Amino acid sequence: MSPQEAVELLRRTGCVVAVVSSSVANAQEAVTLERVVVNGGRSANLVGVADSATEGTINAKQLATRPLLRPAEVLESVPGLTVTQHSGDGKANQYFLRGFNLDHGSDFASYVNGMPINNGSHAHGQGYMDLNFLIPELISTVRYRKGTYNAEDNAFAVTGVAYVDYARRLPEAIVDLTVGQHNYRRALGAGSLKLNDEFTLLGGIELGSTDGPWEQPEKLHKVNTTLRLSSGSAANGFSATAMTYVSRWIATEHVPERAITSGEIGRYGTLGATDGGQTYRHSLSADWARTGDAGGTRANGYVVGYGLNLFSSPSGVQDPQHEQEDRRTIFGGAVSHSMGLGAALFDTEATLGLQYRRDRIPRVGLFNTVERVRTETVRQDKIDQSAIGVYVEARTQWLPWFRSTLGARFDWLYGSVSSIGGPLNAANGGTVRAMQASPKMALAFGPFSGTEFYVNWGRGFHTNDFRGATSSVSPVDGSPVEKVRPLAKATSAEVGLRARPLPGWNTALSLWKTELASELVFIGDEGVTEPKGASRRSGIEWWNDYAPTPWLTIDADLAISRARFVEASNGGTKVPNAIPLSASIGVSVDAQGAWFGGLRLRYIGAYPLEETGTHKSTAFLTTNLKVGYRISPSLRASFDVLNLFDRRANDIEYWGTSCTRTEGPGCNGGDGFDGKLVHPLEPRTFRVSVRASF
Repeated sequence: MSPQEAVELLRRTGCVVAVVSSSVANAQEAVTLERVVVNGGRSANLVGVADSATEGTINAKQLATRPLLRPAEVLESVPGLTVTQHSGDGKANQYFLRGFNLDHGSDFASYVNGMPINNGSHAHGQGYMDLNFLIPELISTVRYRKGTYNAEDNAFAVTGVAYVDYARRLPEAIVDLTVGQHNYRRALGAGSLKLNDEFTLLGGIELGSTDGPWEQPEKLHKVNTTLRLSSGSAANGFSATAMTYVSRWIATEHVPERAITSGEIGRYGTLGATDGGQTYRHSLSADWARTGDAGGTRANGYVVGYGLNLFSSPSGVQDPQHEQEDRRTIFGGAVSHSMGLGAALFDTEATLGLQYRRDRIPRVGLFNTVERVRTETVRQDKIDQSAIGVYVEARTQWLPWFRSTLGARFDWLYGSVSSIGGPLNAANGGTVRAMQASPKMALAFGPFSGTEFYVNWGRGFHTNDFRGATSSVSPVDGSPVEKVRPLAKATSAEVGLRARPLPGWNTALSLWKTELASELVFIGDEGVTEPKGASRRSGIEWWNDYAPTPWLTIDADLAISRARFVEASNGGTKVPNAIPLSASIGVSVDAQGAWFGGLRLRYIGAYPLEETGTHKSTAFLTTNLKVGYRISPSLRASFDVLNLFDRRANDIEYWGTSCTRTEGPGCNGGDGFDGKLVHPLEPRTFRVSVRASF
């Protein structure tokens, strides 16, 4: 389909919806629409509600008994999603899902209170998704869906999307103090206040610090605040939220494995004494919704001020330390309207939506540094980029056992890149324009004896850094580079089922496939885009939730995937760091009596480190435990043991060239030695928390 045909298709679709809705209005057919909000979490029976086998909602109760090493691990409640870290805890996490090494968020989108978290054309990597500012105790729900099947989902949502929403009120005010090994300290104060019969004010402040298990203390310090004014509910009401987050840290980066095995450094040692950084994120967001007889309207807006200075030595001492700087202001919003089209049109619910986002980036750069002092500008740019998305969706119950959700969206990306620094970067820059039409389809059959079947298909896109779309020479050595397209088409399909075999047991099984027109990765460490060619991924996902009693929940997830390049690259077709097998099992116990807690096991299978698959990571299993005791109705204590059995494994492994300190920066003629680069899993760690409620 050409862009012109896509525009014409959307124009005609909009006209049809407008004409039909006008006819319905003239006929004075009133339809009451209520947004479906699932409060039962993953354990809720979504048969007859969901559009696929791979969507769901996690609620606050389920998150409360999860032992968490890092805030972003709340996303591991999404079946099959793995969250790790290869650097300091102030840096965005590493994510894996559906055979994708998502790096720091390149193809999985997340939103917090309606604000997009992924950052395009980021200094460190495309889609950089830093969730370290999350306060888990304030989260009310995490809604997720996978694939490219929903018309509302836009950039970065190739594998899926998670919508994290904070509560509008807390049942009671809390003060939570936590201490742990390695100088771990955390203080949280949060509560809500009813201002009058209409308004509620919620506030929270978090202070945190840790040195971690590293030989070089991490010295992480962060301050995190939230203030939210709200009225009504998510379906009929509004909220305005102000958030601030500041963090600084010293990082222990991934290191050559041979530096550890040779005894040159300890298991938790480093080759970069001044790696780390500082970051901030300040935001103001608001949302509004009204639902009535004529339909429902939703709107939200946001403005975000964001900054990062990141210092890294990713190749040991082979290359100089570098700094990546990012400064930007993000603003945008969305509006959508849903309407019922009446019995004559099978009670179809039609939705029209408009989304807008603009990133004004006065400077984003890469610099060579010595002990955090800049010695050379590799490249520095000014970027202004915008995205507009328009979508239409129609949900129809054709028969008691068959319904469909058909949709389409059209996306425009445009902006400019201007070089403002770097001796070899002056020739780079220019304007960027791209567009894509993305049809969507979801079919549901059933329920048949409590079982429902789904067929899903949709098109989306992987986005590329605007600098990759406008650069003609490498800012590192001046060699020519090929400009890449800003969008790479992604097509996904899946078949699945959802069932309730026994009371309290919900299960879902899906078989999926994703094709990506090009693997486009912006290498922030080099300031260039590396195209890898087209790829294909397929897999099976199976998740289960079993709640035999109100106080006991057991969940189990299994994800198997296969990731291959269409054409061989570097001697093979395997996609590096694509996890072929992951699984998790969790048990949560809370009878609202004295004791509560949770036990979680997570398994990550061995994955290829390079395209031939000759070198692989080491599979490992980790276990985390939380045990809590309510001393009184207003006082409780909890005890977390992270990495319960002290498993000696690696949080992440890569394959690359590097030099250790002993080998010297010019090792192997300056080319470095190939080998594993590893970031060790943190050892067994104990934390104790005391919470008072008021």
